[in-house]
Amino acid sequence: MSAGRQRLDKWLWFARFARTRSMAARLVSDGHVRVNGIRADAPAKAIHCGDVLTVAAPHGTMLVRVLDLGEHRGGAPEAQRLYEPVGEAAS
Repeated sequence: MSAGRQRLDKWLWFARFARTRSMAARLVSDGHVRVNGIRADAPAKAIHCGDVLTVAAPHGTMLVRVLDLGEHRGGAPEAQRLYEPVGEAAS
Protein backbone atom coordinates (compact mmCIF):
# COMPACT_ATOMS: atom_id res chain seq x y z
CA MET A 1 0.00 0.00 0.00
CA SER A 2 1.17 3.50 -0.63
CA ALA A 3 1.52 6.14 2.06
CA GLY A 4 -1.72 7.46 3.48
CA ARG A 5 -3.69 4.25 3.14
CA GLN A 6 -3.80 0.81 4.71
CA ARG A 7 -5.50 -2.54 4.20
CA LEU A 8 -8.85 -2.68 5.98
CA ASP A 9 -8.21 -6.04 7.65
CA LYS A 10 -4.84 -4.87 8.97
CA TRP A 11 -6.35 -1.68 10.40
CA LEU A 12 -9.19 -3.60 12.06
CA TRP A 13 -6.60 -5.85 13.71
CA PHE A 14 -4.42 -2.91 14.80
CA ALA A 15 -7.50 -1.14 16.22
CA ARG A 16 -8.44 -4.33 18.11
CA PHE A 17 -11.80 -4.97 16.46
CA ALA A 18 -10.62 -8.58 15.98
CA ARG A 19 -8.24 -10.82 17.94
CA THR A 20 -6.34 -12.00 14.87
CA ARG A 21 -5.76 -10.64 11.42
CA SER A 22 -7.51 -13.65 9.88
CA MET A 23 -10.57 -12.90 12.05
CA ALA A 24 -10.45 -9.29 10.82
CA ALA A 25 -10.33 -10.53 7.22
CA ARG A 26 -13.30 -12.80 7.94
CA LEU A 27 -15.30 -9.86 9.36
CA VAL A 28 -14.84 -8.08 6.05
CA SER A 29 -15.41 -11.16 3.86
CA ASP A 30 -18.61 -12.01 5.72
CA GLY A 31 -20.00 -8.51 5.04
CA HIS A 32 -19.82 -7.09 8.58
CA VAL A 33 -17.86 -3.94 7.66
CA ARG A 34 -18.92 -0.85 5.74
CA VAL A 35 -16.59 1.92 4.60
CA ASN A 36 -18.29 5.29 4.15
CA GLY A 37 -21.66 3.52 4.04
CA ILE A 38 -20.68 0.98 1.37
CA ARG A 39 -20.17 -2.68 2.26
CA ALA A 40 -16.49 -3.59 1.99
CA ASP A 41 -16.06 -6.44 -0.47
CA ALA A 42 -12.44 -7.43 0.20
CA PRO A 43 -10.09 -7.47 3.21
CA ALA A 44 -7.47 -5.71 1.06
CA LYS A 45 -9.68 -2.64 0.54
CA ALA A 46 -7.64 0.51 1.14
CA ILE A 47 -8.81 2.88 3.85
CA HIS A 48 -7.65 6.43 4.57
CA CYS A 49 -7.72 8.78 7.54
CA GLY A 50 -11.17 10.35 7.71
CA ASP A 51 -13.04 7.28 6.43
CA VAL A 52 -16.08 6.27 8.47
CA LEU A 53 -16.38 2.57 9.25
CA THR A 54 -19.37 0.63 10.50
CA VAL A 55 -18.15 -2.56 12.15
CA ALA A 56 -20.64 -5.22 13.22
CA ALA A 57 -18.26 -7.25 15.38
CA PRO A 58 -19.39 -10.07 17.69
CA HIS A 59 -19.09 -7.77 20.72
CA GLY A 60 -21.24 -5.02 19.22
CA THR A 61 -21.74 -2.62 16.32
CA MET A 62 -19.62 0.53 16.21
CA LEU A 63 -19.54 3.55 13.94
CA VAL A 64 -16.06 5.08 13.96
CA ARG A 65 -13.95 7.61 12.05
CA VAL A 66 -10.39 6.57 11.18
CA LEU A 67 -7.99 9.07 12.80
CA ASP A 68 -4.70 7.33 12.12
CA LEU A 69 -3.25 4.29 10.38
CA GLY A 70 -1.45 1.94 12.73
CA GLU A 71 2.10 0.70 12.35
CA HIS A 72 1.79 -2.25 14.72
CA ARG A 73 -0.71 -3.90 17.06
CA GLY A 74 -0.29 -2.27 20.45
CA GLY A 75 -2.27 -2.18 23.64
CA ALA A 76 -5.85 -1.02 23.99
CA PRO A 77 -5.00 2.65 24.72
CA GLU A 78 -2.83 2.80 21.59
CA ALA A 79 -5.54 1.10 19.51
CA GLN A 80 -8.19 3.58 20.69
CA ARG A 81 -6.10 6.47 19.32
CA LEU A 82 -6.62 5.11 15.81
CA TYR A 83 -10.32 6.01 15.76
CA GLU A 84 -13.08 8.08 17.33
CA PRO A 85 -16.69 7.03 17.80
CA VAL A 86 -18.98 8.98 15.45
CA GLY A 87 -22.34 8.17 17.00
CA GLU A 88 -24.74 5.35 17.44
CA ALA A 89 -24.73 2.62 14.80
CA ALA A 90 -27.96 0.92 13.86
CA SER A 91 -28.15 -2.59 15.31
